[in-house]
Amino acid sequence: MWTSSLSGRSVVVTGGSKGIGRGIAKVFGGHGARVMIVARRLKDAEATAQELSAAGATTSAFAADVTQPSDMEAMAKAACDRHGGLDVLCANAGIFPQARLEEMSPEAWDEVLDTNLKGTFLAVKACLPYLKNSSQGRIVITSSITGPVTGYPGWAHYGATKAGQLGFMRTACIELARHRITVNAVMPGNIVTEGLQGLGEEYLKRMAASIPLKRLGSVEDIGNAVAFFASKEAAYITGQTIIVDGGQTLPESLEALASA
Repeated sequence: MWTSSLSGRSVVVTGGSKGIGRGIAKVFGGHGARVMIVARRLKDAEATAQELSAAGATTSAFAADVTQPSDMEAMAKAACDRHGGLDVLCANAGIFPQARLEEMSPEAWDEVLDTNLKGTFLAVKACLPYLKNSSQGRIVITSSITGPVTGYPGWAHYGATKAGQLGFMRTACIELARHRITVNAVMPGNIVTEGLQGLGEEYLKRMAASIPLKRLGSVEDIGNAVAFFASKEAAYITGQTIIVDGGQTLPESLEALASA
């Protein structure tokens, strides 16, 4: 089974305390990887690490802000110190506050770009010295369908960062190929996370109705795609994306779904 190549691997997941990041950490932990969960607040990272450890995973917590170079350098060093090296960086941390263009401030724009796009760059840069020493160096970026494929009112800044991550990936994978490090990205659609739960059951049903598979995705659905990119079996795949959206981006209209 391809997931056997993840056992014992050293994995860092930024934004790993909740949502998609938590799902990624859970999947890696379930396949025997040693996972360091990174979040801005240590108590959040510790709570998730303890929960996954209780289920049998090997996890630990670390507090860091992806917008701070020194934090990212400390994060990478800590993973190496704890695990004896670093094999996989899951650059997952991101924020998505809503603001339409008329109301969006330059400060709000900068905050989203600093976290989502600059944070990806800083995490990758800090981890490179350790990933170069790995026999299975992997970088997996959490992008989105929003920005690269679709748009949504209020998320112009978010969409810009998610498209920007893919542009970063395509050059990074060329530069890092000589070190046998692959760089790929997952592009989630509508995924059930803590943020969506508060929108109500009726809203979730309407969202699911617009997806050919008629359900929202789980965080584990994303984790499974990330884990594949990190596996030994994916060693010849780099600079690629996987859309994980239940077919959401395929119908040209709701009429197409109704006619299916």
